[in-house]
Amino acid sequence: MGHSALRAGTATVLATRIAFVASPVPLAGESRARLVARYGDCPVEQAEFIVSLGGDGFMLETLHRLLGSGVPVYGMNCGSVGFLMNPFSEEDLPGRLARAQLAVLRPLRMRAVTESATVVEALALNDVSLLRQLRQTAKIRISVDGRVRLPELMCDGVLVSTPAGSTAYNLSAHGPIVPLSANLLPLTPISAFRPRRWRGALLPSAAEVLFEILEGDKRPVAAVADYTEVRDVVSVAVKEDHTVAARVLFDPDQALSERIIAEQFTA
Repeated sequence: MGHSALRAGTATVLATRIAFVASPVPLAGESRARLVARYGDCPVEQAEFIVSLGGDGFMLETLHRLLGSGVPVYGMNCGSVGFLMNPFSEEDLPGRLARAQLAVLRPLRMRAVTESATVVEALALNDVSLLRQLRQTAKIRISVDGRVRLPELMCDGVLVSTPAGSTAYNLSAHGPIVPLSANLLPLTPISAFRPRRWRGALLPSAAEVLFEILEGDKRPVAAVADYTEVRDVVSVAVKEDHTVAARVLFDPDQALSERIIAEQFTA
């Protein structure tokens, strides 16, 4: 049985044990069958590399399943969106893994407290979002590192994003794109009503953000960490979690840091 080495941001394959996982869409399943026939397959628990077949949504699910395992994931696009994915090809997969560039992603940890005093913790590789549940505008107090920075934000919502997630919902909400090496977290309002001109902030990656819901009985708010949703929250604390990481592989000409820079010049 072989093993793999990861060094200087590059994956070096000494002997390859690959596990293939696929989204439920037919194209992904068919692609998996062809790859397994060509390269074999092994259980996820024994794999040196995971190849995820699908779109960004399935890739995100795969990364969550493997958080903290240290196993790198190489995505191949069989879906409609593929910001985290590499182009699909059946050719020379071990060689592509050998040449791939490694990106290490640190998630955000959400700690949400509900009206019933239930505490829910979840991790987010993209963002933690607070969203109004009903027609009433949300009212949210925002503190950073124990200091109130915005006594009252009236809005449809607000989010904290990772650098990798800054090109996702954060960008759609007109938040800034942040390079992976910047050590910054975008804090971005969603349709802010008051203060109308507040466009958000860039926070140090070590910052802890606390959202407190005001008038929650009249203006209920839900919190979402990637795909974990908690309704009727009264407070949500968010900070970067350095105890776990996702390891993602990209083709040399498709590196995530380059994609994030290029996205800033896309019309």
